[in-house]
Amino acid sequence: MGEFYSRARLVEARANWRRAGKKVVFTNGCYDILHPGHIRLLEACRSMGDVLILALNSDSSVARLKGPTRPLIPESGRVALARALQAVDAVTTFDEDTPRELIAAVLPDILVKGSDWSHFVAGREEVEAAGGEVRLLPLEPGYSTTATVEEILARRSAVRP
Repeated sequence: MGEFYSRARLVEARANWRRAGKKVVFTNGCYDILHPGHIRLLEACRSMGDVLILALNSDSSVARLKGPTRPLIPESGRVALARALQAVDAVTTFDEDTPRELIAAVLPDILVKGSDWSHFVAGREEVEAAGGEVRLLPLEPGYSTTATVEEILARRSAVRP
């Protein structure tokens, strides 16, 4: 089971992992409705190193990015789900719109995002300047939290008289 870390504890743990020679992988997102695409992305991330950090947008960050009806699952629930995933070693949250400050503080060896973010990867400059690398992974076809929410709403509308 993954452990939850405050930002300060995560930075301290990162220093310990560095001293131990462990390769640290970092990814982030809202993870509002967990789906197989998330699981496969996290498993791919974990296979790249010794420790996988998953940084989750806070509830207020999700609402700013996705709108006032999101998140559907509150932060505490999303953290609990993330901690239960075998691929995830460390979970943290961030309140900013992007995790740039968190990434700059942690400086993972590998920063991973889905290929839908190829236009902008927050923290790229900091990670690469520190000798790390950024990897973009293809998304799992057919899985999208936004599409799932839209499908639920469409089905709900279809059964209403």
